[in-house]
Amino acid sequence: MDSIVRFFQEGGVFMYPIAIIMAIGLAIAFERLLFLMKEKSSNRKTFEEILPMLESRDMRSALNYANESGTKLGNIFSAAIARIPGSQRREEIEYALEEGLMEAVPQLEKRTQYVATLANIATLMGLLGTIMGLIAAFTAVANAAPAEKATLLSQSISVAMNTTAFGLMAAIPLLILHTYLQTKTNEIVDSIEMAGVKFLNIITERKQGQASNGTK
Repeated sequence: MDSIVRFFQEGGVFMYPIAIIMAIGLAIAFERLLFLMKEKSSNRKTFEEILPMLESRDMRSALNYANESGTKLGNIFSAAIARIPGSQRREEIEYALEEGLMEAVPQLEKRTQYVATLANIATLMGLLGTIMGLIAAFTAVANAAPAEKATLLSQSISVAMNTTAFGLMAAIPLLILHTYLQTKTNEIVDSIEMAGVKFLNIITERKQGQASNGTK
């Protein structure tokens, strides 16, 4: 612990903004992670609950459940089911699903890009701190006695490099978290698209069955 405190103190004033950036980035990342985990679980539950209603052609119950679910998938299905009575074409229902997905994706990706941006800022702040530290070090060496120059320069450079090290220590986990969040977001989007395809297939089979009965 003493080494960590000494490392932080020797880094200079730039260590504090890097620490703040790291804290904000981690807070956003973990908030997004909890949100995505909740969305994935609730969307799966919604699909499992509404699928039997769609297969049994109980569209009224499916619509009511979709409206009350409060999930992204429920909202998408609700818009598509509401379009069914006035639509005779698969494409029109598919457009409703795509429109709902386009509204859901920005909400799933909300604030995720901030994590990568903060990681880049932390790296740049570390480099800036190092450059400013080196400038201060060479300025101090220029005014020092010849016998002290080598020792003073090595100590100053060591201190200046702490900011780069800390900037990378902040940036690397943030970039890893950003990649993980993007992966989880893509998984949810893919699952919604797959659920939409299954929904369309069920509705298409229903309409084909009605058309066959009408022909008979």
